[in-house]
Amino acid sequence: MMANLNQPLDAIRRTIISAVQLVVQVNRLRDGSRKITSICEIVGLEGDNVVMEEIFRFQPDESAFDEKVHGNFVTQGIMQRSELVKKAQFYGLHKELMAAFRS
Repeated sequence: MMANLNQPLDAIRRTIISAVQLVVQVNRLRDGSRKITSICEIVGLEGDNVVMEEIFRFQPDESAFDEKVHGNFVTQGIMQRSELVKKAQFYGLHKELMAAFRS
């Protein structure tokens, strides 16, 4: 892509979208730790906008106000149509994927 700097912006966007499947957001929390707070799947382009769907979001436990932030990953229920889950099922890794997000 760097060799041809005259590519249209639309072609560059499509190249990036075809190469990137997930966006992982990491934030620093009130206890100073860094945690993954959101995992989004890129589903395509809509006009000039990249369309993403949030697969998991870190939900802090509001009842625990000790020094360390605790919480769980929650999903909005779109996991069943996620390409990531479909690929994990194809390779027989669905249980491992779900266990990774629960720990």
